[in-house]
Amino acid sequence: MFFGNKRKKHEASDRVPPNQNVTTTFPVLHTGNVPYYEDIGKWNLQIYGLVDAPKLYSYEDMMNFPQTNLLNDIHCVTGWSKLDVNWQGVLTSDIVKDVRIKPNAKYVILHAEEGWTTNLAIEDFLKETSLLAHSYHGEPLTPEHGFPLRGVFPHLYFWKSAKWIRGIQFTEHNHPGFWEQNGYHMKGDPFKEQRFSFD
Repeated sequence: MFFGNKRKKHEASDRVPPNQNVTTTFPVLHTGNVPYYEDIGKWNLQIYGLVDAPKLYSYEDMMNFPQTNLLNDIHCVTGWSKLDVNWQGVLTSDIVKDVRIKPNAKYVILHAEEGWTTNLAIEDFLKETSLLAHSYHGEPLTPEHGFPLRGVFPHLYFWKSAKWIRGIQFTEHNHPGFWEQNGYHMKGDPFKEQRFSFD
């Protein structure tokens, strides 16, 4: 059962960051190949790093966590925004309850297929709107949109919402991910237009 529908209502003009255009489509943007899982039993999610109790979760484990329904807006660094996107999945704050994050963990590195990574401050990762999503508008994510699991961090540009997540690593220091190493901003706040490292 899903619960919660956590987004405050605002005027659309307040919800769209500067220099963004609202779209009703859902563009597919990524680098590398799209993974297809013929046997979902072979997929897993590892939580490790600066934690007392590392975990390895199966897809079945993920579906047994408390499930949450979130409605939010997403903003791509390429200039499009999509409003009122409905996601279903597990809150990041729920999935880490049993790992016991160490006090010196300040950042999170998301590891995805093909060695792809992105970085977040731990406050961004654990924000109340941060979700590990398996479904979109009531249907499982398509492979192109990140099945079986993608991050959703709607307060940041959408490249931070990594598709095809396989690992969540807690670290003391901020390590740039794939796009950050290629000139993108370390945080990526769309309302501050933090697109690039020099912004």
